[in-house]
Amino acid sequence: MLKNAPYKFSEFESMSIQYGTRDSLVNKYDSKTGDYQYLNRADSLVKMKLHLSKDDLLYLHRKAADLGFWDFPVDETGDSIKVGSKQPVRYIIEFKYQRKSKKVVFDTNFDGDIRLVDANLA
Repeated sequence: MLKNAPYKFSEFESMSIQYGTRDSLVNKYDSKTGDYQYLNRADSLVKMKLHLSKDDLLYLHRKAADLGFWDFPVDETGDSIKVGSKQPVRYIIEFKYQRKSKKVVFDTNFDGDIRLVDANLA
């Protein structure tokens, strides 16, 4: 069954993640280039190179499969209303393979199936 899966690790190319408020997705990582940037506690933008090992990428690939990432809806966005005084956080996660890719946009205020919300937050 795993050999016939649509997302095979042998065809894995890269994964990327972006997160932050909708108007400011400054926290980013791309495994292909190793570019990693984030805002630290002092609101300073920190940029560095961070290359993940093949084992790290295999772990992420398997974790995505365990959580059912390939079956997640592409759009899991919430409304733009602030939660208290904070903007909801948006995550954009993408896995790229030779023949396919999967990209999911998830907002922390997404009001969908609780099991899906829990899987996204895991």
